[in-house]
Parts: sequence; C-alpha cells; structure tokens
Amino acid sequence: MQAKKQWWRGAAIYQIYPRSFYDANGDGIGDLKGITEKLDYVASLNVDAIWVSPFFQSPMKDFGYDVSDFRAIDPIFGTMDDFDEMIDKAHSLGLKLIMDLVLNHTADQHAWFQESSKCKNNEKADWYVWADPKPDGTPPNNWQSFFGGPAWSFHTGRGQYYLHNFLSSQPDINFHCDAVIEALFDTVRYWLDKGVDGFRLDTANFYTHDAQLRDNPPRDGELDKSFQYNGLWPYSMQKHIYDKTRPENLAFIERLRAVVEDYDDCFLLGEIGDDNPIQTAVEYTKGFDRLHSAYSFSLLGGFGEDISAESIAGPVKTELAADEKSWPTWAFSNHDVVRTATRWNKNNPNHNPDFAKMLNALLASLRGTFCLYQGEELGLTEAILQFDDLVDPWGIATWPEWQGRDGCRTPMPWNAHLPKAGFTTNPDQKPWLPVCQNHYPLAVLEQDVSPESPLNALRAFLSWRKNHPALITGDIDFIDAGSDIIAFKRFNAESEYQCFFNLKDSDQIIKIQDGWNIAYSSGVSLDSNKSGAVSLSGFGFVIFSSG
Repeated sequence: MQAKKQWWRGAAIYQIYPRSFYDANGDGIGDLKGITEKLDYVASLNVDAIWVSPFFQSPMKDFGYDVSDFRAIDPIFGTMDDFDEMIDKAHSLGLKLIMDLVLNHTADQHAWFQESSKCKNNEKADWYVWADPKPDGTPPNNWQSFFGGPAWSFHTGRGQYYLHNFLSSQPDINFHCDAVIEALFDTVRYWLDKGVDGFRLDTANFYTHDAQLRDNPPRDGELDKSFQYNGLWPYSMQKHIYDKTRPENLAFIERLRAVVEDYDDCFLLGEIGDDNPIQTAVEYTKGFDRLHSAYSFSLLGGFGEDISAESIAGPVKTELAADEKSWPTWAFSNHDVVRTATRWNKNNPNHNPDFAKMLNALLASLRGTFCLYQGEELGLTEAILQFDDLVDPWGIATWPEWQGRDGCRTPMPWNAHLPKAGFTTNPDQKPWLPVCQNHYPLAVLEQDVSPESPLNALRAFLSWRKNHPALITGDIDFIDAGSDIIAFKRFNAESEYQCFFNLKDSDQIIKIQDGWNIAYSSGVSLDSNKSGAVSLSGFGFVIFSSG
C-alpha cells in the first residue's frame, strides 16, 4: 500500500540530540523543554521535520539507546506533559516529529528482562535471546559485540548466556517470539496515538538473529574500515551473515509497516549498518510494504580522506542501479560519527567556512530525503576531549586510538557571550560534556547576524529549494566534471537543473551551456577570460536552470 501524501519524500530532517541541544532547567543536560524553546530556531532553518534521539526512561549507560520503559519520559528530559508541549509546538510551526525508536534491544533494567532472566519457564522467558553454554562453558558461538568483546554475557540466575549486539547492559529482544513482537507493536501504536509522524528505527537490520546460532565466518579480503578507527576492531573481522540482516527480518519489517499503515502517513526510516549497506537499504525499502526509506553510513565515513566527486556520487549511483524506484535518505553527519568539518578536513585544511555552506547545499540537492545533524548548519568541528571528560563507553574502551562519539555530541553553542555558550540556563552548572572552546565563535547568535554565515546560507538555500520540486522529488543523472567537482542533473517533467559543487579550495571554471541560466549560486562570478563561462571559487557552487 502506498502512502497518500508522502510528506517525507525529499524532506529536510533536522536531527536533535536532546542531551546536547538546550538545557532549559539548568542541570547541565538538554531536555524536552529546551527543544520546545528552540523550535522557532529550527523552523527558521526551513526544514520540514525533526528527528529526536531517544528520551525514554533509561539507565543512560548508552545515553538513551538503552530503554527501560518505552512509554515513559526519562526524568532528566522532563515529563509527558513536556513531550505533549513539544509535539504541539512542532506541529504549530509546520514541523513533523520523528521519534528515535530502539526495538532491537532494551536496557537490562527493563521489566521485561528482569522477568525473563528469573527462570526458563516464566511468561517472558523467550522474550530475549537465551542460549546454553557450550560444554566447556564458553559462549554459544563466535558472535562479537559491536562495542567490543563477545556478544554474549552469562546470567548466573538463569544459568544461560544472553545475546547483546552492543553493551552487555543492552540485551537483544528475541524476534522469533511473537508475544514480544506484539508488545513492541503496542508501543508503536502508543506513540502514534500521541501524534508522532514517524520513527527513525535504530539498527533496523539487526532485529532478527539466526535461530540456529551458527558461527559467523571470517571476513575474506580487506577488513571493514568503517569500524577500525586507526586500530583493529574484532567486530570488523567477521562476515555478519548470522547475527544480523537475516532474510526473516524482512517479514518483521512488513508486519511493522502494516501496523503504521493504520495511521495517517506515518514515516518509517531505517538505520542500516551492514557489510553491503546500499544493497541492504534497497532491499528494506523495496515495494510498498517495507520501510519508506533507509539510510546507511555510506556517506558518513571517509575520516581523514580526500573526498572526491566519486566518493559522494558512488553510493547514490549504486542505490539507483540497485533499484531506481528506491527512495534513499542521506546524511553526512550524525550523533555516531566524527563531524563533517573534521572528518573531511583534508579538503579544507584552512577551515574555510564556505566548505560547510557547499556541503549543506550539496546534501540538500542529492536525490532523496536528507538528515542534517544539529550544529552542521553552523559548520561545527569535532570537539577534542580529554580522557577524564569521556562518557561514551565505546570511546573509553578504544582510548587513546579513538575518543568515541563524545566529540560530535558536545553541547550546542547558542551565544558566545554567555557562559557555556548559552547551552544551559545555569551559568554555574557543568554540562554533561564540555562545551568546545572552538565552537564559541560559531555560535548561533554570532552567525545569525552575519549574512554570509553558514547558518544564513543554509536558511537561504532551503527556502529557495522549497519552490523547486525537481530538486526535492526529481530524478538525478550524474555529469562527469572531474574529481574535484561533483555535478549532476535534477529533473522532472516540468523542469531541469544542472548542479556543480566545487569540492576544493581553489577556483574552477564551469562552462555555461546554451539555453541555461544561473538559478542559484554561491561563490560564482563571470569568467573575464572566457565567454560563456563562470568562475567557481573554492567551495563555491552553482545551479543552472534551462530556459
């Protein structure tokens, strides 16, 4: 069944990480009231929706991605009344609200796990993945945790191992058990009844495991670089064919889609982390009975590498080749990866602010929906922390090779003239992560009054984009303009555009084809030496329209 309105197709989605967005009650941790207070700012960006990372009740060992009650707001974020106020304000501003929903696992403090772990014959005994030890007492198989070490922990009370793809405090739900699936569907209905417009599904391809618990084979060939972070990571040494992306997982996705089809135009966006991410994303969105869209880490990597036209275009081309009807979602940054300005700084060693302007416009011009992580509109760099400041368990485990995810999660800078850059209402309160000193000059207030700032550049571009449907829902064809310029056409039946984005901090010459005019540009001037050409400055971009 195809959705009627499809508001999400080509939408600009702004991701909010609540702990770091704005602290309205002065305790050093961002909260729902803080989000509500800043929604006018979000709306001013000309985005269409917000994706809010988890705010459910949680012991916060993985900062909300370990849920202990799916229907309760964690007190550090506020109350259910605060949630109701937030969603009402978002809707009044014309913003859709997407919740981050973690279905793969719960916290070990969740009541379901507490009961399941008591014995092998209680009502919820099969709600999690339990298995007997091998005769020598070792785990049931060789599966590895994404965060390091075996994916199994022994529970002395039950006398069995339980599966956890992530932290040992995040036991995996058993998707071979229909009773727990129905309980999860009730959770989905609960939030849809409260008015949410969709869900970002955390680790959507991890849900179902191989019921036979077969060992993963070793990876043959080159290791998966996305999980090495300057050092070897055991998780990357296996082919993950039995612990995730199981064929039977698609049956669950289809059942979930059937649940949300009872509601008005709900959007299901899946996060795909896989050895073949683009192909998996396409498979998970095929037809009209699976996810509406999915995003992978295909454009979230490249740490310290020189980005080129092909490194950006490659995943888009791969997705199109796999299924031209698939509708992808793209992101250059999120709460799990090093910020774009730092990750791709080989292209921008001189910290030219035009780099952020160009990347944000490029992201918004690719075929698909896109997610913009908080602070990317400001061009924030990755914060460098000391070991004593780290709170991310992954970063603590991999230090000093990698500081984990804390560097992209530091507090949002609102006002350079206030303590803590205006993140908290209490100037004496220490934030949960330090405010990066390098972020003060990039604060919202500073950029708000600067017409040429990355912030105002994004506002202007997204405002213009809203009136050009071919850039929102149109098709795409790539143009070969060399490795330093990514170029493509966006088109529909009514109009066509040619888009050129300079990936380098040096001037490039773009020829203007007959019958084409400049529709939008940044850093562009007519070339004085060549007729019918424009000079594209470092990190400049130009969009031509026909006619």
